[in-house]
Amino acid sequence: MTALTLTTSGAATLRADVIVVGVAKGAAGPVVAPGAEAVDKGFGGKLATVLETLGATGAEGEVTKVPAPAGFKSPVVLAVGLGRQPEKGEAYGTESLRRAAGVAARSLSGTKKAGVALPVEAAEDVAAIGEGLLLGAYAFTVYRGGEKRTGTAAAADTAVKQPLGEAVLLGAKPRDKAHKAAAERASALTEEINRARDLINTPSNDLTPEGFAAIAAAAGKEHGVKVEVLDEKALAKGGYGGLIGVGQGSANPPRLVRLSYTARGAKQSLAFVGKGITYDSGGISLKPAGHNETMKCDMSGAAAVFAAVVTAARLGLKVNVTGWLALAENMPSGSATRPGDVLRMYSGKTVEVLNTDAEGRLVLADAITRAAEEKPDAIVDVATLTGAMMLALGNRTFGVMANDDAFRTAVYEIADEAGEAAWPMPLPADLRKGLDSPIADLANMGERMGGGLVAGIFLREFVPEGITWAHLDIAGPAFNEGAPFGYTPKGGTGSAVRTLVALAEHAAAGDLG
Repeated sequence: MTALTLTTSGAATLRADVIVVGVAKGAAGPVVAPGAEAVDKGFGGKLATVLETLGATGAEGEVTKVPAPAGFKSPVVLAVGLGRQPEKGEAYGTESLRRAAGVAARSLSGTKKAGVALPVEAAEDVAAIGEGLLLGAYAFTVYRGGEKRTGTAAAADTAVKQPLGEAVLLGAKPRDKAHKAAAERASALTEEINRARDLINTPSNDLTPEGFAAIAAAAGKEHGVKVEVLDEKALAKGGYGGLIGVGQGSANPPRLVRLSYTARGAKQSLAFVGKGITYDSGGISLKPAGHNETMKCDMSGAAAVFAAVVTAARLGLKVNVTGWLALAENMPSGSATRPGDVLRMYSGKTVEVLNTDAEGRLVLADAITRAAEEKPDAIVDVATLTGAMMLALGNRTFGVMANDDAFRTAVYEIADEAGEAAWPMPLPADLRKGLDSPIADLANMGERMGGGLVAGIFLREFVPEGITWAHLDIAGPAFNEGAPFGYTPKGGTGSAVRTLVALAEHAAAGDLG
């Protein structure tokens, strides 16, 4: 994990491998951003001109390196694009700072120490830059450079660069309580997001439901989170028909993990529920080639919930948070659930399984019902649930549905505040009829059009009256199959963790509603 430190040292005197500055896209060319005054002075006030000569424009994601001015203790200056220059009197947005810091960190892999002189006006800027640096520096290298590799493969492994070692934030105040707290929060939050990314990126042969549960138990012990695990026998005895039905086709049986963080004096309680399909083949309704290669990521919702609960504990938030990880492998076999089978869920409702590849809603339904028994103030489930949501919102935005319009708006606004792209989605009443079954209480499939909304409507059937509930479909942003961007790596992203943690913070402050 990259170390994040604050300093009052100047850019000229800091001993580092590189100094990072911001450059914005102005009306007449690149403009040096606040925080880089000392560096600009070292260039005789001509840093923007030098950068423009090298082709820099200040566009978001742009990186330009130049030798540092004479007399600087660091040999290189790296200018990172911040995008459009704010209007007079406006400050740089926290998300712009977060993304720029992430770009800088990604470009500095293999570097031991960087001084970062991006604009810092408030503690929120410290938090955003810190998050961007620590998330951008992430690298998943567990399976690189094994001891038994020889020849060309081994030589290639030596070229794998390690993440940025230390980021020193210039302009921040290490003795300022707000700045120090912002940096500490950023470190704890991003460490757990990166742990979630590791879990998502881990191949399914190394991350089974049992293995995931063991990791959760170990983390709980370390951070004061109580962990309870129901194995396949306990699930069968308890009547968790959804979890058993999805997991019964696999040699790796399902688990339901309960994570509980209790804060003294807390007045509100939240329950987070995560879909944890450690591999999704589709079951008997088998996915075709081209659609199953990345299905190790189908436990991203559970990873987000796990990370959020541990973060809440590490931050000592004054709110009670329970996390429910609904873990299973969805595999085809002679013992697998068949299309047309009927499952009796933990709630007592029966579900006709028309498509075994609509399995996430089945495990979530059981976990939501169980979470509701503890009567939390709100339940939020997180899942890579539907391809339909990706068609609707693309690869970078998750959908927010709820049984309460005010709560849906609150979740959407908190996600935006946390820097995560989200969009409120409806649960149209007319789509409910498509879930009717001639032999069971409902079917696990409905109308094809609006499939993401249909899935949300199915889950709502398992939320008892009087319980506030929201559903986050993170199918798009949970796993980045394209090139890295901003602070987002290729592979697992840790989508929704920041939103869940921010929800817990708002609940702790008593302003969640």
